[in-house]
Amino acid sequence: MRRAIRLPHATAMVVGTIIGASIFVQPSEVTGLIPSIPGALLVWGCAGILTLIGALVCAELSSIFKESGGVYVYLRESYGPVLGFLWGWAMFWIMHSGIIAVIAVVFARYTAYLFPMGESGKIATAIGSIWVLSIINYLGVRHGSTLQTLFTLGKLLAIAFIIIVGFAWGSMLPEHFVTPSHPGPVTVSHFFTALVAGLFAFGGWHMVTYNSEETVDPQKTIPRALIMGTLIVTACYIAMNTVYLYVLPLETVAASKQVAADAAEIVIGSGGAKIVSGIVMFSTFGALSGIVLAGPRVYMAMSRDGLLFRWFGDIHPVFRTPHKAILMQALWASTLVATGSFRTLFTRVIYTEWIFFGLMTIGLFILRRRNIRGSYSAWGYPILPAIFVASSFAIVINQIIVDPKESSIGLGFVLLGLPVYYLWTYFSPRSR
Repeated sequence: MRRAIRLPHATAMVVGTIIGASIFVQPSEVTGLIPSIPGALLVWGCAGILTLIGALVCAELSSIFKESGGVYVYLRESYGPVLGFLWGWAMFWIMHSGIIAVIAVVFARYTAYLFPMGESGKIATAIGSIWVLSIINYLGVRHGSTLQTLFTLGKLLAIAFIIIVGFAWGSMLPEHFVTPSHPGPVTVSHFFTALVAGLFAFGGWHMVTYNSEETVDPQKTIPRALIMGTLIVTACYIAMNTVYLYVLPLETVAASKQVAADAAEIVIGSGGAKIVSGIVMFSTFGALSGIVLAGPRVYMAMSRDGLLFRWFGDIHPVFRTPHKAILMQALWASTLVATGSFRTLFTRVIYTEWIFFGLMTIGLFILRRRNIRGSYSAWGYPILPAIFVASSFAIVINQIIVDPKESSIGLGFVLLGLPVYYLWTYFSPRSR
């Protein structure tokens, strides 16, 4: 495989994959649960800190293991192939393919706001965006990473525009940081639920680790990209939320379905919503590009270990990409969009990735006890990784308490991979 991803590309992948559509809509869910301006900003700060700690853990693990696959490889090397398989199983069927479907649909909805179309047109637009980006990534990692870098630069400029205009023109509005006269109670459960909503907006921070074999000097490049990218996103998110709360009353932010558009409408006027819709289109397309690029490298790693069909790991002789894995990912994500099944499946399963993140971090402790070290050491070890483990499992437990039925169904789907794994390894001589 070609090593074409350098530090700017890897950092752009971290930033561009995280910043999609969530920051333009997700603040409403956070402020709805935490009806306090300091409390809402605290949630976003905590989400950024937790993401940074996770990035530090991934940075050390990526400096130990140079092969592509990211979380799959870290779980496999820490615990054995079973946990790695469960991660890949959930990734392909729901988590990663589901994220692709969700973002493609959001892209199509905002496209329809600027260019009106019916429901079938939205579905066709969503599927078309998946295949366009899959073909670009099929043709070479250099094309995909360059496109990702350009889109990331574009969306950072757009975010800077929103922040500057929001504070400059928003200062002419009569009131700022208006809180509810009778704020509702905030419980520990509310805080963790709001934190999950904030962390969802930070999703994808780990995906740059999937491309280790296509990264130049991955032991140095990936840790630097993870830390720089996470800090950039956290700064953007806190600044964006501050702008929303500066120009809109907290109650309006909490009730809004498209908070960025509502804020732009107040500051700029009737054209503000269209400007923001264009920015969201641009942002979601850029995020989709990075996510489409990352996933097939995990399936390629699983194929090498004999845990998937051999052809999933085939590398194109000219383009040097896992072309069949890219096509299979596009086909399944398109199926999820066309059937609409991604909505139910994705919301049930997405919380389970925090189980794997917690186990991945415990894996770092295990590897250190085995005296397996890389060129980078996670800052704050062992305290910060321990905090990340506790937070990961607290998020999972809170989700099960808040919605036991749906959570159990999602967890059951992930565990369904266990009999599949044992049947596969029993009948497949290639598996480890």
